[in-house]
Amino acid sequence: MNYLRRRLSDSSFVANLPNGYMMDLQRPTPPGSSTSSPASPATERRQPPALPTQTQAPAPSSAAGTAGFLSSFSSVVKSAQLAQNVAAAAHAKSSAAAVSAEGAPPGNSQPAKPAVRKPQILLVIDDQHTDWAKYFRGKKLNGEYEIRVEQAEFSEINLASYVTSGCMVDLQGCKAGTKVLRSVKPDFVLIRQHAYSMIPGEDFRNLVIGLHFGGVPGVNSLFSIYNFCSKPWVFSQMIKLYHALGAEKFPLNEQTFHANHMQMVTSPSYPVVVKMGHAHSGMGKIKVENQQDFQDITSVVALAGTYATTEPYVQSKYDIRIQKIGSNYKAYMRTSISGNWKANTGSAMLEQIAMTDRYRVWVDSCAEMFGGLDVCAVKAVHGKDGKDYIIEVMDSSMPLIGEHVEEDKQLITDLVLHKMAQVLLGVSSPPPSSVKVDLSLSYTTIFYSDDVLCLQTTQPRRGGNRSGSASPSQSAQGSPQRARSANTSPSQAFQPGPLPDASGPGAQKQSPQLNKSQSLTNTFTETLRGNVTDDEAKAETIRSLRQSFASLFSD
Repeated sequence: MNYLRRRLSDSSFVANLPNGYMMDLQRPTPPGSSTSSPASPATERRQPPALPTQTQAPAPSSAAGTAGFLSSFSSVVKSAQLAQNVAAAAHAKSSAAAVSAEGAPPGNSQPAKPAVRKPQILLVIDDQHTDWAKYFRGKKLNGEYEIRVEQAEFSEINLASYVTSGCMVDLQGCKAGTKVLRSVKPDFVLIRQHAYSMIPGEDFRNLVIGLHFGGVPGVNSLFSIYNFCSKPWVFSQMIKLYHALGAEKFPLNEQTFHANHMQMVTSPSYPVVVKMGHAHSGMGKIKVENQQDFQDITSVVALAGTYATTEPYVQSKYDIRIQKIGSNYKAYMRTSISGNWKANTGSAMLEQIAMTDRYRVWVDSCAEMFGGLDVCAVKAVHGKDGKDYIIEVMDSSMPLIGEHVEEDKQLITDLVLHKMAQVLLGVSSPPPSSVKVDLSLSYTTIFYSDDVLCLQTTQPRRGGNRSGSASPSQSAQGSPQRARSANTSPSQAFQPGPLPDASGPGAQKQSPQLNKSQSLTNTFTETLRGNVTDDEAKAETIRSLRQSFASLFSD
């Protein structure tokens, strides 16, 4: 305490103190006060005791020094409390001003600056024939987040995935003849290409694993995409549906799996179809007529070093394809014209048919595979025996066929937006509405152009307006041999007017073109139903159709 008193009594020490610190020590002592401290304890001892001149005895010098020391610290504490109170008052004032600004009319307050949202990156894996950026242009997630589309093929992608930072994808493109490499971190992925093919250099399963490792959601899910990299693996899931639903509801074609060529000794019946490995899109499939050819194919399977499957050959009358995109369903019938046992090879006639409950059960059951398929299709064969045989299921990499390709692409776009909002933002928006096409009342026109038979279906819309559409010859890969005509296009070949009411007075009066179209359709239907196996009969049928078409267009 004596040391503190000596230090505080030093004028140089007090002069070096900051302004406002210990103000009570820097203020002069009023006259008559006895709180001044002596220069030293010795001086204090040498001074005689003062006589009491006041009613109250003065405090000792030690008590006065202690009181001054404590009062200096109390002043510091009070200053800190005062500063804290001022800061709290300023914060409360600013909060009150913000609340009043929100409640004030728009004219009396400045508009708040909109928050800048980071765009969501959508990685689309597809070829360059479809520009998916134009379908997502102007679209926003929940009305707030922009969507940036990055499109590339599997062969142009490389990636690395991390536990904490997710997946980083390098996209290699070509711009003005120069290779350009850009890196993106996708938030969502849409896969429209096959991830695996037995062709050398087309095994991209490592990229699917990398995207799944990085936790990237997608349509379809990356888990299902990886499982679809083996057709027999998918067929095993169809076998479970066959046992659960029964042969009547789910007529699955019988198939035998051979792990290698050594088990391929013989087949119980001929002809059979041999599929080598992950055979898809019409490749790797051979029709075997007898035991000798079967042994030859066995040697080819041995050379390929892969597994194989065999299934009975069905004499098909036409193929059936049922596709599902979200909640939208479509059914197609494809008939081979070139005579190839593969309906997706050569010339074929494609027609959209009515969606039945039986077809809906097929595709809905298969859509539950591998945790759910947002986009899928079921392929079946309708044999000449009148029975259906399910042969294959396709995922989101399925080709889009028919005359509603643009509509299907828009449906996929809406489905991706719905899934992105649900997964990335947690917004449970209603799924995209399905477009139902009723083909119960339709009229069919068949015309011949460049050795290709084309079919046109005309159906009434609401209000009695007609809806004409042409279905050119198509293949399973979506790359059809387009029908061409020197004078008329498929969409202009036949345009009937509004359909008359069957109960009206003019029910029996129809245009001559409509009668010719109906009779021609019936003739062609009867031709398909017949067992025409002779080449001369086929040629005669073609000649008859040519004459019918010539008379039809001459009017």
